[in-house]
Amino acid sequence: YAWLRELGLEEENPGVYNGRWGGSGEVGGGPRGRGSAAAALGRGGWAIPAPKRGEIVRQIGDALRQKIKVLGSLVSLEMGKIFVEGVGEVQEYVDVCDYAVGLSRMIGGPILPSERPGHALIEQWNPVGLVGIITAFNFPVAVYGWNSAIAMICGNACLWKGAPTTSLISVAVTKIIAKVLEDNKVPGAICSLACGGAEIGTAMARDERMDLLSFTGSTKVGKQVALMVQERFGRSLLELGGNNAIIADTLYGPLHTKEAVKMYLDAVEQAKQQGGSVVCGGKVINRPGNYVEPTIVTGLPHNAPIVHTETFAPILYVLKFKVEEEVFTWNNEVKQGLSSSIFTKDLGRIFRWLGPKGSDCGIVNVNIPTSGAEIGGAFGGEKHTGGGRESGSDSWKLYMRRSTCTINYSKDLPLAQGIKFQ
Repeated sequence: YAWLRELGLEEENPGVYNGRWGGSGEVGGGPRGRGSAAAALGRGGWAIPAPKRGEIVRQIGDALRQKIKVLGSLVSLEMGKIFVEGVGEVQEYVDVCDYAVGLSRMIGGPILPSERPGHALIEQWNPVGLVGIITAFNFPVAVYGWNSAIAMICGNACLWKGAPTTSLISVAVTKIIAKVLEDNKVPGAICSLACGGAEIGTAMARDERMDLLSFTGSTKVGKQVALMVQERFGRSLLELGGNNAIIADTLYGPLHTKEAVKMYLDAVEQAKQQGGSVVCGGKVINRPGNYVEPTIVTGLPHNAPIVHTETFAPILYVLKFKVEEEVFTWNNEVKQGLSSSIFTKDLGRIFRWLGPKGSDCGIVNVNIPTSGAEIGGAFGGEKHTGGGRESGSDSWKLYMRRSTCTINYSKDLPLAQGIKFQ
């Protein structure tokens, strides 16, 4: 693994970056990076015009391009995706950087007509401040890219906590970003890092200095995060569980951990107990690594508990339906609402699927799989998926605070709604 040195990685790597690298071993207390990132903002280190921030983000994208294959190899090694998917995930971060560059010259609010003569009504957008970003193991690069690139051009600092099982990826990406920031005479702490487990995430959720907390993970943990943040009247952006499966002829890498293999076997067993028949797969592959067989299960009722359970494994439950209305209902009765897809050439069915009585997911596709969303659209889901949106469209608004400003440039003091005090 000598190629890891190309990413600045050693046999032992510090897991905290707050302008300087440090920290190793067991985690104790809260993440030091949060104070450093907030201090970098307070010192005015990021108080530059948005287009200049966009230029720095462009340079980050270029730096990622230069390391895209070696970073893709690291994603494959540590997370378990096949190499082409690992490269594709880094490419997604690059694409978001390109998108953010243009966005840095367009963010802002409208000038609205005032009902009062000699008045201007302006919608002003300002950065929220410090954005905490907690990412999951399954997309250890792209999700951070969606959040950080947009948050940065909006003028925020970021504190990242990646999954504890993909810490090398977090360290490698942060090293690339930090160099670009420092080369531009900007504090590296603008993009701080704290590797660790749940105790770090809990500290971030409870810290009032965290102006926005973006959390990607399970619905169960997301609910805990939302309650902790709401308890202090903070802001949260949640990307939680999904339950999507329209996949064919796709090459899979191994599962992420031995625990994931156990969850796969448990899901197969539950499917059998609930009346399903395994027509393909269902076993662990006898070879080094966490490899399992792609599995197809038939015969389950649409409301079987396992059908409604998110499982990070290649298991497809095939359900037969008679009429369109019932299968739309089956899609929507699942508590998660991330992504969905329909395969049809019926134009009427397509628009019913997209309409108010169709899919209630945040991503609604036609004749393509449920994965592989493009960065230009908002990514996120409804219901137990959390309702948050990241990446494209108007997702940038979540990383800013809005003020409605009324400016009186006349010599009078008229009140709105024509009110006059006699």
